[in-house]
Amino acid sequence: MPMITSFYGIIIKMYFGSSEHNPPHIHAIYGEYIGIIDINTGAIIEGDLPNRAKALVKEWLSLYKSELLNIWNTQHFKQLPPLK
Repeated sequence: MPMITSFYGIIIKMYFGSSEHNPPHIHAIYGEYIGIIDINTGAIIEGDLPNRAKALVKEWLSLYKSELLNIWNTQHFKQLPPLK
């Protein structure tokens, strides 16, 4: 699973391949926590993240939503900038 970015100890990844399912989502890993987040809504659809990490991921997601949807739809991987 390629890493799209990392910031503040959070790693953002996206699976590629026919086995991935809708809705379009990312995987956020923070220590022992893993959250699967819907790109369109920012909601955690599986797993869990601490509140602070969840807020940081939502902030980052709001900045790069269109790029993430493009990556999901085209399956053309690219790294994105971290949250600063």
